[in-house]
Order: sequence, then C-alpha cells, then structure tokens
Amino acid sequence: MQSIKNDKKVVRSWAMFDWANSAYNLVITSTIFPAYYTIITTTKENGDKVDFFGFKFVNTALASYSLAVAYLIMAALLPLLSSTADYRGNKKSFMKAFTYLGSLACMGLFFFRTNPITRNFDPGVLELGIICSAVAAMGYIGGVMFSNSYLPEIASVDQQDKVSAQGFAYGYIGSVLLQIICFVFVLKPELFGITDGSFPARLSFLLVGLWWIGFAQIPFNVLPKGNSKARENHKRSVGSGYQELQNVWRQLKQIEVLKQFLYAFFFYSIGVQTIMLVAASFGEKVLHLGTSKLIATILIIQLVAILGAFVMSRLSKIVGNTKVLMLVVFVWIGVCFAAYFIANEYQFYILAAIVGLIMGGIQSLSRSTYSKFLPENTTDTASFFSFYDVTEKVAIVIGLATFAFIEEQSDNIRYSALGLSIFFFIGLILLFVLQKYETKEIK
Repeated sequence: MQSIKNDKKVVRSWAMFDWANSAYNLVITSTIFPAYYTIITTTKENGDKVDFFGFKFVNTALASYSLAVAYLIMAALLPLLSSTADYRGNKKSFMKAFTYLGSLACMGLFFFRTNPITRNFDPGVLELGIICSAVAAMGYIGGVMFSNSYLPEIASVDQQDKVSAQGFAYGYIGSVLLQIICFVFVLKPELFGITDGSFPARLSFLLVGLWWIGFAQIPFNVLPKGNSKARENHKRSVGSGYQELQNVWRQLKQIEVLKQFLYAFFFYSIGVQTIMLVAASFGEKVLHLGTSKLIATILIIQLVAILGAFVMSRLSKIVGNTKVLMLVVFVWIGVCFAAYFIANEYQFYILAAIVGLIMGGIQSLSRSTYSKFLPENTTDTASFFSFYDVTEKVAIVIGLATFAFIEEQSDNIRYSALGLSIFFFIGLILLFVLQKYETKEIK
C-alpha cells in the first residue's frame, strides 16, 4: 500500500466519502430530522409522550434510546467485521454494504409522517421512523469505520493530521451544500407548489440517501479494496475473523500509548458525540427555535468546523496533539455549563459557533492522533480502527442513555447538558496522563 501514500487523487477520493456521508450526519442527526421528529411527535393531547410498540416514552428520550441501541449493536459487530475484512482483504465491500444500508434507510424516512386528516400516526408509522433512523445510523457508523481505516494507508505519518482535516473539511462542505438545497424546500415550499407541510422535510431525507449513494461511488472506484491475508489453501471462515481480532487485541495491549489514548478518547467522546446528536433537539425544546433557525444554526456550526479542523491541525504541529486536545476538551466543559444557563437564541448562536470551532478540531485531531500511534506499516488498519470506533460508539451509547435518563428523571433537558461536563472532566485528566507517552513523532 506504500505506493498510494500521499497520492493526491487517492486522498481526494477518500475525502469524498466524507463529502457523501456527512449529509446524513447533518440533515438526519443534526438538523431537519430532529426538529421534524420533535414537532410531529409533540401533540396537544399527549404533550411530548409517544407510544412505541405499546410502551410510553418522552419523544426525545425515545430518539436517544433508539440511537443508543443502534450504536451498541454496531459496537458489538464492528470488531468481528473489521478483522474479517482485514483477513480477506475486502474492507471496501463492507464499506459499500454499510453505505447502501444507511442510504436506503434514509430514503425510508420519506414515509415517516402523521396522518394529514387525524394528525396522529397511523399504526406502525412511528415505529417505521424510529427503526429507519436507527438503521441509517448503523449504516453511517459502519461506513465511517472502514473509511477511517484507510487513513494510515493513504497518508504518511507527517501528513495524517492534514489529510484527516481535509476529509472533515470535504464532509462539512458537502453536507452544507445539500443542507442549503434542503433549506430552500423547507423555508420556501410555495416556490415549488408544495402544500403538504411535511413534504419538504421528507424530501430532504430522500435526497440525503441519493446524495450518499451517488457521491460514494467516487471513493468506491478509486480506493484499493485491501490486502488479503488468506491463503488459497486456508479456509476463509468467520473464525479467521476472530483470530485476526485476537491478534490485533494482543498488539494493542502491548502498545501503552494506544491504550491510554483510547481511555481519554472514550470519556471525552461521550460528551462530544452526545452534544452533536442532541443539539437540535435541545435548541427546539429549550428555546423553541423552529426548523428554519435550527437549520441556520447547524449551518453555522458546519462552516466554522471547517476552520476548526485546519486550525487544530496547524496548532498541533506547534504544541503537540495531546496539548491541543486538552485545550479543546477544556472548552467543551465550558460549553456544557453555558448550555445549562442559556436564556435566548442569540446566546445559542454564539454557543453554536464555539461548538463548531471545537467540534471540527477534536474529531479531525482525534482520528489522526490515533492513526499516528498505530504500528508503522501495519496491514491490520481496519481491525485497529474498529477498536477506535467501538470506543467511540460505546461512548455514544453511554452518553445518549445518560442524557435521556437525566432528562426523564429531572424533566429538564438542561440538567442533561450539564451532566455531560463530568465526562469531559474525566477525559481531561486522562489526557494529562497521556502526555508522558507523547513522542516526537506526534509533535
């Protein structure tokens, strides 16, 4: 794989996968779907309570729980799938499968609507919406993990911060472009003769699926499929995936710096990923901003995040990756406290801009920092990155479950935001511990 490292065409095609799938992350998890879901599941008769397969939930808590289940399933599956992919040398096939699964589930959300006459859900429609949103999340998670595993193969150690930042920048730009298109439909449906109030949002979900599948063909056509470890006389079985996973786990346990980083990454990811997933619901529930203002706010976050990714990449060259991560996590703690006291939409916009700056930086730098700690020239990139992604996904499960539990117990979503600061604080302490393991190679 040495020959493709730092090849501009390969790097650009890899970054286009972020361009393709980030539309899901913006429209479905961050803007239109959360606002749409919160609005149509809140009624005068039942308030914010919904009936899901006969069980009563707070609407936003149900959404959090469903995503938590999706992330938990993927956390269990990814290590086996990634080790099998490394063994067989077909990780691009897995990347494709998850992409198609996620994008088709997004398209399925087009049918998630209330009855236009009764204004209530027809039997099975709410369940369909929750299931499709959860399956879409699973497709996104799987695709991203296999995409991340290409980073050490396509970029040398000294270029990984830059290439990682480029991927996130492409993702932010691509998602913003589609978001603007969807924004026009949502804000000005009359320009297109649309009279069904739910149609613009549902059309957005359909467009996300098409965008995701369409642009993913670029990396699918350029990226290598992987190196197979299987021999012709060696049976290619699921058991080989388990053996490969055990081999990588033994290596990981011997690399102290990788373990220490994953500990810190786990705790601060609980906060980062949860905030990203619930920000729109928080804005709607606390400030009643409405769909248009929420979309505008998330657009601000995405645009500022592009700057944040490159700023953190440059800063890491000066002071080192770990110190930059510590600074960013400290700012995240401040964000949690600010969210608790927020009182008006202008404060929310300012906070959103800060979140955007540190969101892009911490995601990009975390990915490249982990990549730098991997054994040089390892062929087990998918397996190693499965541990990174499982750490993140388990963190999300805990974060979402904690956020939902605090909201249900306190009946105040502000307490949920404040509670996340504890995880950031633990992550900050662990980053202090990590400093002694930081080597010259990651400065």
